[in-house]
Amino acid sequence: MHLWFGTLRQWHWISSALCLVGMLLFAVTGFTLNHSAQIEASPVISERQAQLPDALLRPLQAQPPSAGLPLSLRDWLETELAVELNDRTAEWSDGELYIALPRPGGDAWLSLDLSTGEVIHEATDRGWVSYLNDLHKGRNTGSVWSLFIDAFAVACVVFSLTGLLLLRRHAGARPTTWPLVGLGLVVPLLLALLFIH
Repeated sequence: MHLWFGTLRQWHWISSALCLVGMLLFAVTGFTLNHSAQIEASPVISERQAQLPDALLRPLQAQPPSAGLPLSLRDWLETELAVELNDRTAEWSDGELYIALPRPGGDAWLSLDLSTGEVIHEATDRGWVSYLNDLHKGRNTGSVWSLFIDAFAVACVVFSLTGLLLLRRHAGARPTTWPLVGLGLVVPLLLALLFIH
């Protein structure tokens, strides 16, 4: 029994150490998301323009792609505009290329007019609060961050369940343990039933 209890405590402190910074970040961004209307953001919009060289433009005008992004065009756009296109979807329609470049804390896009070769790249930065809020939601963060959120959620479940088992172990010496646990369940349940429609 003592060995089982020691293992339980070890799982609890390891999971708490892994979750500490993430839970603080999650709590702070939960507050900022809940009060997003009161937190003013001052988006910064930047725009860059470029001219596609004739050597790249002529083949596109002769036979515009219906999908995808030719490698030579992608390389030129990434170099000229300092953007990462990787596996972004390229939309071709009516002689124009449009690529959406959403990211945490902002947004961006680029377009190419096939008739003139004019390239426009616009980026919007909404600041650090918006960036952290988007991390909280997993918005435009990619598969690696999504995997991290899943692993973090598992660690939080381990932390909570081992904490519950430790509470059970010590509840006899602390008579307010179960009423407080019950309060933690009943208060959000009542608020949801009474005030969320």
